Amino acid sequence: MKVQILTTPGCSNCHVLEKMLEKLGIKYELIDVTEKPEYLEKYPIFTAPGLVIDEKLEFTGIPKIADLEKKFF
Repeated sequence: MKVQILTTPGCSNCHVLEKMLEKLGIKYELIDVTEKPEYLEKYPIFTAPGLVIDEKLEFTGIPKIADLEKKFF
């Protein structure tokens, strides 16, 4: 399973999502969309973070922990 967090510099909500995934033991890759704007063309998010699972945008903003658990377990 490939997990990516679409982030922006100084995004506090992004850090919250990172901590949630770490608590669940999920490995992820951080993508700074200001450095890689092609990700915004593929995944048009209007608020960070965006959570991409296996090349599909699953969540924008901070999801509920229960919703994350449903996706991963």
